[in-house]
Amino acid sequence: MKTISFPLLALVLLAVTARAAEKPTRPNILVIFSDDHASHALSCYGSKINTTPNLDRIAAGGMRFTNAFVTNSICTPSRATLMTGKYSHINGVPVFNTFDGAQPTVAKYLQAAGYHTGMIGKWHLGSDPTGFDYWSILPGQGRYHDPEFIEMGVKKVVKGYVSDIIADQSLAFLETRPKDKPFLLFSNPKAPHRPWEPDARHAHMYDDIDIPEPATFGDDYASRSSAASEATMRIDRDLTNNDTKGAPPAGLEGLALKKWKYQRYMKDYLRCVASMDDNVGRMLDYLEKNQLMENTVIIYASDNGFYLGDHNWFDKRFMYEFSLRVPLLVKAPGLTKPGAVSERIVQNTDFAPTIMDLAGLPVPADMQGRSLAPVLRGEPPADWRTAMYYRYYHYPQDHRVQPHYGVRTAKEKLIYFNKINAWEFYDLAKDPDELHNLIEDPAAAPRIEAMKKELARVKAEAKDDDRFADQVPGR
Repeated sequence: MKTISFPLLALVLLAVTARAAEKPTRPNILVIFSDDHASHALSCYGSKINTTPNLDRIAAGGMRFTNAFVTNSICTPSRATLMTGKYSHINGVPVFNTFDGAQPTVAKYLQAAGYHTGMIGKWHLGSDPTGFDYWSILPGQGRYHDPEFIEMGVKKVVKGYVSDIIADQSLAFLETRPKDKPFLLFSNPKAPHRPWEPDARHAHMYDDIDIPEPATFGDDYASRSSAASEATMRIDRDLTNNDTKGAPPAGLEGLALKKWKYQRYMKDYLRCVASMDDNVGRMLDYLEKNQLMENTVIIYASDNGFYLGDHNWFDKRFMYEFSLRVPLLVKAPGLTKPGAVSERIVQNTDFAPTIMDLAGLPVPADMQGRSLAPVLRGEPPADWRTAMYYRYYHYPQDHRVQPHYGVRTAKEKLIYFNKINAWEFYDLAKDPDELHNLIEDPAAAPRIEAMKKELARVKAEAKDDDRFADQVPGR
């Protein structure tokens, strides 16, 4: 991958620094960015399978977004978008390739403006973090137990459970930071990413109950294109003995085997969520105890959504709901009303511009998202987006999810699988579970044509020139 030159970066950073000097009191910003946490596994989003009391504290004190989406539902590209505020084809990370740390990032802008910056936990961008005064990251995916960390370039193994350790290091960063500077801290849990290994404290949680199965557990993909049936992320067929922590009982087969695998998968997934939620509580308690809560913006989100048996799947990648949708909670003291809810369409390109704006800094013109600050104030602009653009590239690796792109509005979704020339159209108002592809329905033809025009519009707005349509960069 070619190194990108940024001749204007120095001038922009000087302008950012000058602007910051005008505003003496700036908020601290804590971003908790988890891995593969589905929105329907948070109780503040109405989960029917678990509770998340500490994440609910953030929602209760701020705003919960019900229509937050990612532009590429996979770990590394989402993290690159978090740092840059740009789509994958612009920041150069469409798949699991290395992030070019020479490019501008939200961390660099805030660091130049006087913020003390930290990155702790899952980074997963290949290159070393830049723009941070302190960083301690997991190499790649990292381990749940006795994980290795790379701290400021030095590798070391830390004994313990990864969620606890990331919280420990985050609290140490807060305790030892320069007290005369505001801080920007990314505290990034590994949980609840595969292989879903819980800690001893939660190892037997849910032992005595059955996790409810989702409504689409028996989806047969009958109306969809071949992309859905080709994907190798089925509960019944593709979960391994490693995922279920052992082989199934002898003689178990068919639906009974599928149900057994689902219970084993979901209980470990939710146990990992519970540990993460406990550690979020530790950080919130620290902020309260040290009188930091009233001047600290807290943002919680996940790098992508996740299937919890929905459509008989685990993993993510597709533009279908629960993969596309992510939790987003923002507590911004003095800005958000406690318990507020927004239905505005938000995407992860908005995260970096929001951090810039909340820090009192100008949003760079080349960031492709928009600041959520007006929405947080309850004053969304009249021209706020009514549609979002999505594009996924990673094929055939891992789960054989066909490359595709599409557009989602409040009530409709159009998806184009470009390698197999297949279209899918869903009426989300009538079919929120996306079980009925209407692409061949003559009655839907006018709406489909309108959505194709809308897709062309949002694709052009995103400046997507198909540069990675035929070949994606490697590591």
